[in-house]
Amino acid sequence: MKYRNICPKCNGTDIIRVEGKAGAYGTGNNIQLGWTNLSAILVHRYVCCDCGYSEEWIDKEDIPTLKKKYK
Repeated sequence: MKYRNICPKCNGTDIIRVEGKAGAYGTGNNIQLGWTNLSAILVHRYVCCDCGYSEEWIDKEDIPTLKKKYK
């Protein structure tokens, strides 16, 4: 869905991107790496408005940071 804007479940094309965010006390769609929101990795959602299927994606430039922390 991220690249083709086509739902893999229903082949729908009404796809929206919901931006990840980091709020107070770790709220939002993110992966906390430290004690502050500045260390959060945002997780973006892609949602099919035809069937409701969703996927979560992390920006490619954030993956090395995750690997360093969790590998």
